[in-house]
Amino acid sequence: MTAPALDHGHRVVAVRVGRVSALLGLRSIVVGTLLVAATLGTAVLALRTGTYELTASEVVEALLGTGDSQAARLVVVEWRLPRVLFAVACGAALALSGAIFQSLTRNPLGSPDIIGFGAGSHTGALVVMLALGSTRYLDIAAGALLGGCATALLVYLLAVHRGSVQPFRLIIMGIGVGALLGSLNSWLMLTVDVESAMLAAVWAAGSFNALGHEQLWPMVGVLAVLLVLLVLVADGLRQLELGDDAARSLGLRAERVRAAAVVLGVALTALVTAAAGPITFVALAAPQIARRLVRGDGLVLLPSALVGAFVLLVADVVAQQVGFPVGVVTVCVGGAYLAWLLATEFRRTR
Repeated sequence: MTAPALDHGHRVVAVRVGRVSALLGLRSIVVGTLLVAATLGTAVLALRTGTYELTASEVVEALLGTGDSQAARLVVVEWRLPRVLFAVACGAALALSGAIFQSLTRNPLGSPDIIGFGAGSHTGALVVMLALGSTRYLDIAAGALLGGCATALLVYLLAVHRGSVQPFRLIIMGIGVGALLGSLNSWLMLTVDVESAMLAAVWAAGSFNALGHEQLWPMVGVLAVLLVLLVLVADGLRQLELGDDAARSLGLRAERVRAAAVVLGVALTALVTAAAGPITFVALAAPQIARRLVRGDGLVLLPSALVGAFVLLVADVVAQQVGFPVGVVTVCVGGAYLAWLLATEFRRTR
């Protein structure tokens, strides 16, 4: 006699690799495959277009090292490829950060852009550049991480009420702290000379210009470490979505998992801020788009990362065509998305 098949509410596929197995939703697999294909197609388009136009075959030959043109290889591998990889890695990192905070706050507005953690990373990086006078990548990264973590700690402490963190209170406190940090950032810009202020303003617009292999691989290495740590706390995050009491009844140390998730989310945002400057709204929009695509209700990390990578890569291609920093493009598109999201939430709760 065989046991009846478990109804998951949607079609799933069992995947086994050695002693590790998992159940993946069929829709998630299809959506993920389409997103990967769309990202690869956009990447080839980004590698082709520019002042020096190339064909798709020339791009592929340059990547494989089989072409005869040294100029094509220089343009594709040395100049354009780092920018494409930066857009993919930064988009995935921002989307994962947004997914973490939206899961913790159980609110679609729970994004590091909205609750001030991104502003904290921005402030930390500005202090390093303007007050300490350093423009080294690692120094800016350290400043962004410390600024983001300090902001997260402040917001977390302000959000504690009767021994526990209220998600709505966390968002409100984060918005307030983010506004204060925005004023502090403006004051920092006004206290330095014009040349330093212009340099900081260009960086604050968010751009992948002037980034190459030297900055790419350290960033990818740190991102890989953060992804491994995120996998370790992912199950705990899903249990926290059931509520603290239910999670504790399952043996989860809720506050420890929540603190680790906050640090990881801040670190992912700070990593992007240090590399390319503050890039907003990807963390807000990507997890929500991913949930709608896969029709998931809980934490959807991998679809969010794929959506974030695709969205930021498309935004960067558009930014290159119109001559704006990619951060300006994401603000324009993200602002419209935020207005639509607020209107949707208002209609649903009315």
